[in-house]
Amino acid sequence: MGMAVGTQGRGGRGHRRRGRHHSLIAEINVTPFVDVMLVLLIIFMVAAPLLTVGVPIDLPETQAKALNSETQPITVSINNKGQVFLQETEIPLDEIVAKLQAIAKTGYDERIYVRGDKDADYGTVMKVMARISAAGYRNLGLVTLQEQDK
Repeated sequence: MGMAVGTQGRGGRGHRRRGRHHSLIAEINVTPFVDVMLVLLIIFMVAAPLLTVGVPIDLPETQAKALNSETQPITVSINNKGQVFLQETEIPLDEIVAKLQAIAKTGYDERIYVRGDKDADYGTVMKVMARISAAGYRNLGLVTLQEQDK
């Protein structure tokens, strides 16, 4: 009966290969990914403090604790020259209520922060707060810096 001597079912080869088997490696090299993530983390850590409200104001310092807020509040700023800004846009004092009503998402329950420069006229800051309060906004707060121990 016709059987070939020395074949082991591999198409006639009578010996086994010794040494390494060449197979594909299915591993992902994560080192470049980690390097890129660390660089991005450093960039965002440096850039995040620079992304605050863009109106330059020298806030007064107090001993009050910081507030926790989940949503981005509406910010009204008064600089040392008495100019009024809604977010980052300068507006006349007479238009503040109309602009607030246009951008307030939750109506009169919207949180509004008033940032007054420490060299700003107290009367101007109070006029702004009085107009906002008279319009019916109840969630009004003053923004200050935490006092540093010297």
